[in-house]
Amino acid sequence: MEQGSSGLRRLAHEIAKFGAVGALGTVVNFGVSNVLWHLTSLQAVRANVIATVVAICVNYLGFRYFTYRDRDKSARTRELTLFLAFSAVGLVIENGVLYAAIYGFGWDSSLQRNIFKVVGIGLGTLFRFWSYRSWVFRALPAREALPDAESFLEGAEVTTGAKTGAKTVVEQPKAKQRVS
Repeated sequence: MEQGSSGLRRLAHEIAKFGAVGALGTVVNFGVSNVLWHLTSLQAVRANVIATVVAICVNYLGFRYFTYRDRDKSARTRELTLFLAFSAVGLVIENGVLYAAIYGFGWDSSLQRNIFKVVGIGLGTLFRFWSYRSWVFRALPAREALPDAESFLEGAEVTTGAKTGAKTVVEQPKAKQRVS
């Protein structure tokens, strides 16, 4: 049970760190998109794509150096390529929702844009969390125990008495049994 709860604790910690970086990226995304929507003549979806790209850059730095800093760093080119590929899918999800709202249903007020931006970011975030942790920022392999460690310890002998050369077998403590 303890190992299972430890795994859940690690996952909860990872989700919290992912969420912190994602929240920062979301603030950047909303900030840039709203500035572009209100201060430029760019079309809404184009402005949102630019905002999403800026947020992706911020998120990569946060994920690499905060959320997944303990993960494998040996193949940065592969990592960045996969990150950008999965981020592009997330970008399509996010902006596809916004595109459908604006051009499919005619919902183009500032409030409606932001509502559908939230929906798109939410769906994109679910995809990104799964893909980043599964494919991009892969966990380092667990250290493997020596295959014969138990048998080695079971037969351990200690030499006692330098003059007599007598040997005694050291009893290993018995493993505690779990009571359910």
